[in-house]
Amino acid sequence: MAYRINLNGVSFHGKGAIAEIPGLVKDGGFKKVFVASDPVLVKIGTTAKVTDLLKKAGIKFEIFSDIKPNPTIENVKAGVKAFKAAKADCIVAIGGGSSMDTAKAIGIIVTNPKFADVRSLEGVAATKKPAVFTIAVPTTSGTAAEVTINYVITDRAKDRKFVCVDPHDIPQIAVVDSDMMLSMPDKLAAATGMDALTHAIEGYITRAANDMTDMFHLKAIELIAQYLRDSVNGKGAKKEKAREKMALAQYIAGMGFSNVGLGIAHSMAHPLSAFYDTPHGVACAILLPPVMKFNAPATGKRYVEVARAMGVKGADKMPLAAARKAACDAVAKLGKDVGIPPDLKAIVKAKDIPFLAHSAYVDACRPGNPRDVTEKQIAALYKSLI
Repeated sequence: MAYRINLNGVSFHGKGAIAEIPGLVKDGGFKKVFVASDPVLVKIGTTAKVTDLLKKAGIKFEIFSDIKPNPTIENVKAGVKAFKAAKADCIVAIGGGSSMDTAKAIGIIVTNPKFADVRSLEGVAATKKPAVFTIAVPTTSGTAAEVTINYVITDRAKDRKFVCVDPHDIPQIAVVDSDMMLSMPDKLAAATGMDALTHAIEGYITRAANDMTDMFHLKAIELIAQYLRDSVNGKGAKKEKAREKMALAQYIAGMGFSNVGLGIAHSMAHPLSAFYDTPHGVACAILLPPVMKFNAPATGKRYVEVARAMGVKGADKMPLAAARKAACDAVAKLGKDVGIPPDLKAIVKAKDIPFLAHSAYVDACRPGNPRDVTEKQIAALYKSLI
Protein backbone atom coordinates (compact mmCIF):
# COMPACT_ATOMS: atom_id res chain seq x y z
CA MET A 1 0.00 0.00 0.00
CA ALA A 2 1.38 3.40 -0.99
CA TYR A 3 1.55 6.24 1.49
CA ARG A 4 2.20 9.95 0.96
CA ILE A 5 4.72 12.08 2.84
CA ASN A 6 4.41 15.88 2.82
CA LEU A 7 7.21 18.00 4.30
CA ASN A 8 8.55 21.54 3.91
CA GLY A 9 10.57 22.14 0.78
CA VAL A 10 13.25 23.72 2.98
CA SER A 11 13.80 24.07 6.70
CA PHE A 12 16.49 25.78 8.76
CA HIS A 13 17.40 24.64 12.27
CA GLY A 14 19.59 25.94 15.06
CA LYS A 15 20.45 29.05 17.02
CA GLY A 16 20.45 32.16 14.88
CA ALA A 17 18.55 30.56 11.99
CA ILE A 18 16.25 33.60 11.68
CA ALA A 19 19.17 35.47 10.08
CA GLU A 20 18.34 33.54 6.91
CA ILE A 21 14.90 35.16 6.55
CA PRO A 22 15.79 38.43 4.76
CA GLY A 23 17.80 36.54 2.15
CA LEU A 24 14.96 34.09 1.64
CA VAL A 25 12.51 36.94 1.07
CA LYS A 26 14.82 38.66 -1.41
CA ASP A 27 15.71 35.45 -3.22
CA GLY A 28 12.00 34.82 -3.70
CA GLY A 29 11.57 38.21 -5.33
CA PHE A 30 9.01 39.34 -2.74
CA LYS A 31 8.42 43.03 -2.16
CA LYS A 32 6.35 43.23 1.03
CA VAL A 33 6.01 40.84 3.96
CA PHE A 34 2.80 40.26 5.90
CA VAL A 35 4.00 39.40 9.42
CA ALA A 36 1.41 37.35 11.32
CA SER A 37 2.23 37.25 15.03
CA ASP A 38 0.21 37.27 18.23
CA PRO A 39 0.00 40.48 20.28
CA VAL A 40 1.93 39.14 23.27
CA LEU A 41 4.95 38.34 21.11
CA VAL A 42 4.75 41.79 19.55
CA LYS A 43 4.58 43.40 23.01
CA ILE A 44 7.52 41.53 24.54
CA GLY A 45 9.77 42.04 21.53
CA THR A 46 9.99 38.49 20.20
CA THR A 47 8.42 39.46 16.87
CA ALA A 48 10.93 42.32 16.58
CA LYS A 49 13.79 39.82 16.45
CA VAL A 50 12.59 39.07 12.93
CA THR A 51 11.16 42.42 11.89
CA ASP A 52 14.38 44.18 12.88
CA LEU A 53 16.20 41.94 10.42
CA LEU A 54 13.69 42.79 7.70
CA LYS A 55 14.03 46.49 8.48
CA LYS A 56 17.84 46.32 8.34
CA ALA A 57 17.63 44.60 4.97
CA GLY A 58 15.32 47.29 3.61
CA ILE A 59 12.37 44.92 3.25
CA LYS A 60 8.91 46.41 3.68
CA PHE A 61 6.54 44.67 6.08
CA GLU A 62 3.29 45.07 7.92
CA ILE A 63 2.41 43.37 11.21
CA PHE A 64 -0.97 41.68 11.73
CA SER A 65 -1.57 40.72 15.36
CA ASP A 66 -5.34 40.25 15.61
CA ILE A 67 -4.72 36.64 16.65
CA LYS A 68 -6.15 34.83 19.66
CA PRO A 69 -4.69 31.78 21.48
CA ASN A 70 -7.38 29.62 19.85
CA PRO A 71 -7.75 31.49 16.52
CA THR A 72 -11.28 32.14 15.36
CA ILE A 73 -13.09 32.47 12.07
CA GLU A 74 -13.22 36.21 12.73
CA ASN A 75 -9.42 36.37 13.17
CA VAL A 76 -8.96 34.69 9.80
CA LYS A 77 -11.38 36.97 8.00
CA ALA A 78 -9.72 40.03 9.51
CA GLY A 79 -6.35 38.69 8.40
CA VAL A 80 -7.46 38.14 4.81
CA LYS A 81 -8.75 41.71 4.69
CA ALA A 82 -5.53 43.05 6.22
CA PHE A 83 -3.33 41.06 3.82
CA LYS A 84 -5.14 42.50 0.81
CA ALA A 85 -5.05 46.04 2.22
CA ALA A 86 -1.29 45.74 2.87
CA LYS A 87 -0.68 44.67 -0.74
CA ALA A 88 1.75 42.09 0.58
CA ASP A 89 3.01 39.19 -1.49
CA CYS A 90 4.35 36.76 1.15
CA ILE A 91 3.78 35.82 4.78
CA VAL A 92 6.14 35.38 7.71
CA ALA A 93 4.26 33.68 10.55
CA ILE A 94 5.88 34.14 13.96
CA GLY A 95 4.50 32.39 17.02
CA GLY A 96 2.95 29.20 18.23
CA GLY A 97 0.19 27.21 16.58
CA SER A 98 -2.23 30.11 16.83
CA SER A 99 -0.16 32.45 14.67
CA MET A 100 0.78 29.77 12.19
CA ASP A 101 -2.73 28.33 11.91
CA THR A 102 -4.14 31.81 11.32
CA ALA A 103 -1.49 32.46 8.68
CA LYS A 104 -2.24 29.16 6.96
CA ALA A 105 -5.94 29.93 6.68
CA ILE A 106 -5.23 33.47 5.46
CA GLY A 107 -2.77 32.20 2.86
CA ILE A 108 -5.15 29.55 1.56
CA ILE A 109 -8.11 31.91 1.23
CA VAL A 110 -6.07 34.61 -0.51
CA THR A 111 -5.03 32.18 -3.25
CA ASN A 112 -8.30 30.21 -3.22
CA PRO A 113 -11.00 32.91 -2.76
CA LYS A 114 -13.70 30.32 -3.40
CA PHE A 115 -13.10 29.28 0.25
CA ALA A 116 -13.66 32.73 1.76
CA ASP A 117 -16.27 31.12 4.00
CA VAL A 118 -13.73 29.80 6.50
CA ARG A 119 -15.98 26.90 7.51
CA SER A 120 -15.69 25.54 3.96
CA LEU A 121 -12.07 24.64 4.72
CA GLU A 122 -13.04 22.05 7.33
CA GLY A 123 -11.81 18.53 6.69
CA VAL A 124 -10.05 17.95 3.38
CA ALA A 125 -10.93 20.97 1.25
CA ALA A 126 -10.55 20.75 -2.52
CA THR A 127 -8.30 23.80 -2.86
CA LYS A 128 -6.51 24.15 -6.17
CA LYS A 129 -3.58 26.46 -5.44
CA PRO A 130 -0.84 26.52 -2.79
CA ALA A 131 -1.25 29.13 -0.08
CA VAL A 132 0.60 32.44 -0.24
CA PHE A 133 4.35 31.80 0.05
CA THR A 134 4.95 31.42 3.78
CA ILE A 135 7.97 31.29 6.05
CA ALA A 136 6.98 29.87 9.45
CA VAL A 137 8.96 30.73 12.57
CA PRO A 138 7.81 28.82 15.69
CA THR A 139 8.24 30.38 19.13
CA THR A 140 6.94 27.40 21.11
CA SER A 141 8.15 23.82 21.13
CA GLY A 142 4.93 21.95 20.59
CA THR A 143 2.50 22.44 17.73
CA ALA A 144 4.88 21.85 14.79
CA ALA A 145 2.45 23.82 12.61
CA GLU A 146 5.46 24.95 10.60
CA VAL A 147 5.81 21.47 9.08
CA THR A 148 2.26 20.12 9.06
CA ILE A 149 -0.57 20.13 6.53
CA ASN A 150 -3.07 20.75 9.33
CA TYR A 151 -4.51 23.78 11.03
CA VAL A 152 -7.31 24.26 13.54
CA ILE A 153 -9.83 27.11 13.69
CA THR A 154 -12.39 27.89 16.40
CA ASP A 155 -16.03 28.46 15.46
CA ARG A 156 -17.29 30.62 18.33
CA ALA A 157 -20.87 30.55 17.09
CA LYS A 158 -20.96 26.78 17.57
CA ASP A 159 -18.45 26.44 20.46
CA ARG A 160 -16.32 24.05 18.45
CA LYS A 161 -12.96 23.70 16.79
CA PHE A 162 -12.62 22.29 13.30
CA VAL A 163 -9.57 20.69 11.74
CA CYS A 164 -8.46 21.53 8.21
CA VAL A 165 -6.17 19.15 6.32
CA ASP A 166 -4.64 20.46 3.12
CA PRO A 167 -1.20 19.83 1.54
CA HIS A 168 -1.53 23.27 -0.04
CA ASP A 169 -1.24 24.97 3.36
CA ILE A 170 2.17 23.69 4.43
CA PRO A 171 4.64 26.58 4.79
CA GLN A 172 7.23 26.48 2.03
CA ILE A 173 10.00 27.24 4.52
CA ALA A 174 10.32 26.55 8.24
CA VAL A 175 12.87 28.42 10.35
CA VAL A 176 13.24 26.62 13.68
CA ASP A 177 15.46 28.83 15.82
CA SER A 178 15.65 27.93 19.51
CA ASP A 179 16.60 31.53 20.35
CA MET A 180 12.99 32.41 19.47
CA MET A 181 11.85 30.05 22.23
CA LEU A 182 13.98 31.30 25.11
CA SER A 183 11.37 33.85 26.23
CA MET A 184 8.65 31.19 26.43
CA PRO A 185 7.18 31.04 29.98
CA ASP A 186 7.81 27.73 31.75
CA LYS A 187 4.09 26.89 31.88
CA LEU A 188 3.86 27.35 28.12
CA ALA A 189 6.99 25.26 27.60
CA ALA A 190 5.36 22.49 29.64
CA ALA A 191 2.03 22.63 27.81
CA THR A 192 3.48 22.82 24.31
CA GLY A 193 6.06 20.16 25.09
CA MET A 194 3.36 17.76 26.24
CA ASP A 195 1.40 18.61 23.09
CA ALA A 196 4.44 17.51 21.09
CA LEU A 197 4.58 14.29 23.10
CA THR A 198 0.89 13.69 22.38
CA HIS A 199 1.57 14.20 18.68
CA ALA A 200 4.41 11.70 18.79
CA ILE A 201 2.60 9.00 20.75
CA GLU A 202 -0.74 9.32 18.95
CA GLY A 203 1.06 9.42 15.60
CA TYR A 204 3.01 6.29 16.51
CA ILE A 205 -0.10 4.26 17.39
CA THR A 206 -2.53 5.68 14.83
CA ARG A 207 -4.05 3.36 12.25
CA ALA A 208 -2.04 4.89 9.39
CA ALA A 209 1.39 4.62 11.07
CA ASN A 210 4.18 3.42 8.79
CA ASP A 211 7.91 2.74 8.98
CA MET A 212 8.95 6.27 8.03
CA THR A 213 6.67 8.05 10.46
CA ASP A 214 7.54 5.53 13.19
CA MET A 215 11.13 6.70 12.87
CA PHE A 216 10.13 10.32 13.43
CA HIS A 217 7.77 9.59 16.31
CA LEU A 218 10.07 7.37 18.34
CA LYS A 219 12.94 9.83 18.10
CA ALA A 220 10.63 12.67 19.13
CA ILE A 221 9.41 10.71 22.18
CA GLU A 222 13.00 9.98 23.17
CA LEU A 223 14.05 13.63 22.92
CA ILE A 224 11.00 14.93 24.78
CA ALA A 225 11.42 12.40 27.59
CA GLN A 226 15.07 13.44 27.93
CA TYR A 227 14.75 17.23 27.65
CA LEU A 228 11.25 18.50 28.53
CA ARG A 229 11.90 18.60 32.27
CA ASP A 230 14.97 20.80 31.84
CA SER A 231 13.15 22.94 29.28
CA VAL A 232 10.65 23.76 32.03
CA ASN A 233 12.55 23.42 35.30
CA GLY A 234 16.19 23.86 34.27
CA LYS A 235 18.39 26.90 34.67
CA GLY A 236 20.95 28.69 32.53
CA ALA A 237 22.84 26.66 29.94
CA LYS A 238 20.94 23.50 30.83
CA LYS A 239 17.58 25.13 30.04
CA GLU A 240 18.96 26.72 26.88
CA LYS A 241 20.19 23.36 25.58
CA ALA A 242 16.89 21.72 26.48
CA ARG A 243 14.91 24.38 24.61
CA GLU A 244 17.07 23.74 21.55
CA LYS A 245 16.47 19.99 21.75
CA MET A 246 12.72 20.49 22.28
CA ALA A 247 12.60 22.74 19.20
CA LEU A 248 13.94 19.84 17.18
CA ALA A 249 11.76 17.23 18.90
CA GLN A 250 8.48 19.00 18.20
CA TYR A 251 9.46 19.50 14.54
CA ILE A 252 10.30 15.81 14.15
CA ALA A 253 6.97 14.85 15.71
CA GLY A 254 5.24 17.15 13.24
CA MET A 255 6.99 15.48 10.32
CA GLY A 256 5.32 12.28 11.44
CA PHE A 257 1.80 13.01 12.62
CA SER A 258 1.05 15.44 9.80
CA ASN A 259 1.22 12.46 7.46
CA VAL A 260 -0.67 9.84 9.47
CA GLY A 261 -3.13 11.66 11.71
CA LEU A 262 -3.83 11.52 15.43
CA GLY A 263 -6.43 10.03 17.79
CA ILE A 264 -8.96 10.74 20.51
CA ALA A 265 -6.63 12.57 22.88
CA HIS A 266 -6.66 15.34 20.30
CA SER A 267 -10.31 14.96 19.35
CA MET A 268 -11.21 15.26 23.06
CA ALA A 269 -8.84 18.20 23.60
CA HIS A 270 -10.30 20.30 20.78
CA PRO A 271 -13.73 20.89 22.36
CA LEU A 272 -12.10 21.77 25.70
CA SER A 273 -10.26 24.62 23.97
CA ALA A 274 -13.31 25.73 22.03
CA PHE A 275 -15.80 25.54 24.92
CA TYR A 276 -13.66 26.54 27.93
CA ASP A 277 -10.70 28.22 26.15
CA THR A 278 -8.40 25.65 27.77
CA PRO A 279 -4.82 25.83 26.42
CA HIS A 280 -4.58 23.05 23.86
CA GLY A 281 -1.35 21.60 25.23
CA VAL A 282 -2.74 21.40 28.76
CA ALA A 283 -5.85 19.61 27.52
CA CYS A 284 -3.76 17.10 25.55
CA ALA A 285 -1.41 16.51 28.47
CA ILE A 286 -4.23 15.73 30.91
CA LEU A 287 -6.01 13.46 28.45
CA LEU A 288 -3.01 11.53 27.12
CA PRO A 289 -2.42 9.03 29.98
CA PRO A 290 -6.07 7.87 30.32
CA VAL A 291 -6.46 7.74 26.54
CA MET A 292 -3.27 5.67 26.29
CA LYS A 293 -4.69 3.27 28.87
CA PHE A 294 -7.98 3.03 26.94
CA ASN A 295 -6.15 2.38 23.66
CA ALA A 296 -3.65 -0.14 25.06
CA PRO A 297 -5.52 -3.30 23.94
CA ALA A 298 -5.36 -2.12 20.31
CA THR A 299 -1.67 -1.21 20.20
CA GLY A 300 0.04 -4.58 19.93
CA LYS A 301 3.63 -4.26 21.14
CA ARG A 302 3.93 -0.57 20.31
CA TYR A 303 3.80 0.56 23.94
CA VAL A 304 6.96 -1.46 24.56
CA GLU A 305 8.75 0.91 22.19
CA VAL A 306 7.01 3.92 23.74
CA ALA A 307 8.17 2.81 27.19
CA ARG A 308 11.72 2.31 25.93
CA ALA A 309 11.74 5.76 24.29
CA MET A 310 10.39 7.27 27.52
CA GLY A 311 13.43 5.88 29.33
CA VAL A 312 11.80 2.93 31.12
CA LYS A 313 14.58 0.49 31.94
CA GLY A 314 14.01 -3.14 30.99
CA ALA A 315 10.86 -2.39 28.99
CA ASP A 316 11.84 -4.96 26.35
CA LYS A 317 11.89 -7.73 28.96
CA MET A 318 8.61 -6.91 30.67
CA PRO A 319 5.38 -8.84 30.09
CA LEU A 320 3.29 -6.92 27.56
CA ALA A 321 0.73 -5.75 30.11
CA ALA A 322 3.48 -4.46 32.40
CA ALA A 323 5.22 -2.64 29.53
CA ARG A 324 1.94 -0.99 28.53
CA LYS A 325 1.37 0.19 32.09
CA ALA A 326 4.95 1.41 32.34
CA ALA A 327 4.51 3.51 29.19
CA CYS A 328 1.33 5.11 30.54
CA ASP A 329 2.92 5.71 33.94
CA ALA A 330 6.03 7.31 32.41
CA VAL A 331 3.91 9.76 30.44
CA ALA A 332 1.83 10.64 33.51
CA LYS A 333 5.02 11.14 35.56
CA LEU A 334 6.49 13.48 32.97
CA GLY A 335 3.29 15.54 32.97
CA LYS A 336 3.37 15.75 36.76
CA ASP A 337 7.04 16.75 36.80
CA VAL A 338 6.40 19.73 34.51
CA GLY A 339 3.34 20.92 36.41
CA ILE A 340 0.43 19.59 34.36
CA PRO A 341 -2.82 19.21 36.39
CA PRO A 342 -3.74 15.58 37.05
CA ASP A 343 -7.38 15.88 35.99
CA LEU A 344 -10.10 18.06 34.46
CA LYS A 345 -11.86 18.95 37.72
CA ALA A 346 -11.03 22.64 37.40
CA ILE A 347 -12.12 22.72 33.76
CA VAL A 348 -15.04 20.44 32.88
CA LYS A 349 -18.59 20.65 34.22
CA ALA A 350 -20.55 17.39 34.27
CA LYS A 351 -23.53 18.95 32.50
CA ASP A 352 -21.34 19.76 29.49
CA ILE A 353 -20.03 16.23 28.94
CA PRO A 354 -22.68 15.13 26.40
CA PHE A 355 -21.83 18.13 24.21
CA LEU A 356 -18.09 17.59 24.63
CA ALA A 357 -18.36 13.88 23.85
CA HIS A 358 -20.36 14.49 20.70
CA SER A 359 -17.93 17.19 19.56
CA ALA A 360 -14.99 14.84 20.15
CA TYR A 361 -16.68 11.97 18.34
CA VAL A 362 -17.27 13.98 15.14
CA ASP A 363 -13.79 15.56 15.27
CA ALA A 364 -11.50 14.81 12.33
CA CYS A 365 -8.84 13.21 14.58
CA ARG A 366 -11.11 10.50 16.00
CA PRO A 367 -11.06 8.08 13.00
CA GLY A 368 -7.29 7.68 13.31
CA ASN A 369 -7.57 6.28 16.83
CA PRO A 370 -6.19 2.71 17.00
CA ARG A 371 -9.18 1.45 18.97
CA ASP A 372 -12.77 1.85 17.84
CA VAL A 373 -14.57 4.19 20.22
CA THR A 374 -18.16 5.22 20.80
CA GLU A 375 -19.52 8.56 21.91
CA LYS A 376 -20.53 6.89 25.18
CA GLN A 377 -16.96 5.71 25.81
CA ILE A 378 -15.62 9.20 25.16
CA ALA A 379 -18.12 10.58 27.68
CA ALA A 380 -16.91 8.01 30.20
CA LEU A 381 -13.29 9.10 29.67
CA TYR A 382 -14.25 12.71 30.37
CA LYS A 383 -16.21 11.66 33.47
CA SER A 384 -13.26 9.67 34.81
CA LEU A 385 -11.26 12.90 35.00
CA ILE A 386 -13.68 15.07 36.96
